[in-house]
Amino acid sequence: MKTFGWALVGPGKIARRFAHAVGSMPGSRLVAVHGRDAARAAAFAADCQAQWPQAEGAPYASTDLAALLADPAVDGIYVATPHAQHGEPVRAALLAGKPVLCEKPLVPNHAEGAALVALARERGVFLMEAVWTRFLPVYEVLRGWLQAQAIGPIRAITSSFCFPSTFDAQSRLFNPALAGGALLDIGIYNLTATRWVLEQSLGHVPELERLDVQGQLAPTGVDQRVHGMLGFAGGVVAQFVCAVDTSSPNALMVLGERGAISIPHNFWMGQQASLQLHGQPAQIVEAPWAINGFEGEIEEAQACIRAGHIESSRMTHAETLAILGWMDSIRAVLGVRYPFE
Repeated sequence: MKTFGWALVGPGKIARRFAHAVGSMPGSRLVAVHGRDAARAAAFAADCQAQWPQAEGAPYASTDLAALLADPAVDGIYVATPHAQHGEPVRAALLAGKPVLCEKPLVPNHAEGAALVALARERGVFLMEAVWTRFLPVYEVLRGWLQAQAIGPIRAITSSFCFPSTFDAQSRLFNPALAGGALLDIGIYNLTATRWVLEQSLGHVPELERLDVQGQLAPTGVDQRVHGMLGFAGGVVAQFVCAVDTSSPNALMVLGERGAISIPHNFWMGQQASLQLHGQPAQIVEAPWAINGFEGEIEEAQACIRAGHIESSRMTHAETLAILGWMDSIRAVLGVRYPFE
């Protein structure tokens, strides 16, 4: 089978992790690096070739997105710019007929997300939000436990994703023009994990009947801390906290009638799961990455694209839009609004 050629847009920290995975996966290669700064894009491309040499040749750097999208060697586009800048390259790629894997969140709000999904469907072009968490080996372990009702009917879901950071009004975390804030940057992991657990446990995500939110805004007006409680039809409750001014164990825990399931540390990138039934010792399972964790979502995107699909059944368009809708509602309660909205 032909080696799958990727072009990445936005040569930053996250893109480097993507490039590492692509460079280490048989049957995949990095064709091009697009950036607004030619020197930075060239340095990124050269460094990738040095670290992960490719038999097909070195990736090239480009500041011309239209030319890159016209390159027949490019089979898919990976977008890793700041949140507020996702829309333009995603839209351009879809119009050019190039499949897209875009970093989370797809875009900052539901309206823009719905427009991109509609465009992908109209053009028949693959589009997937890069929620790498859903493709990690540890979540396959959890899937088995949840679908087998190992802890009985679930009652509650709790999660935390927090880290302390120094306030910088111009950084992507705090700048409203870049769609900064804890919710879009890291809280999306809490929400997507909550929906995933519900789907695996119940076979569907019940109607959201109650949403209680509190938070702390940064001087720039974006959210630096969010505490949320979501109440669902049937009685399951999910609680979460995300923050860029706080420390936490960053755990995911699912509480059931007969026990608890957890990823005790850094649940969004976890490699260890725990199953503890009431009154019994915990069963600990190690589930390491094959490369760096990004390989799962890349494999899924490539398989879907080669099969002619326009979305992944494991990270659907509907899921992306549902999470964007929840985040819109949460930001509305907090009073966070971006200047481009």
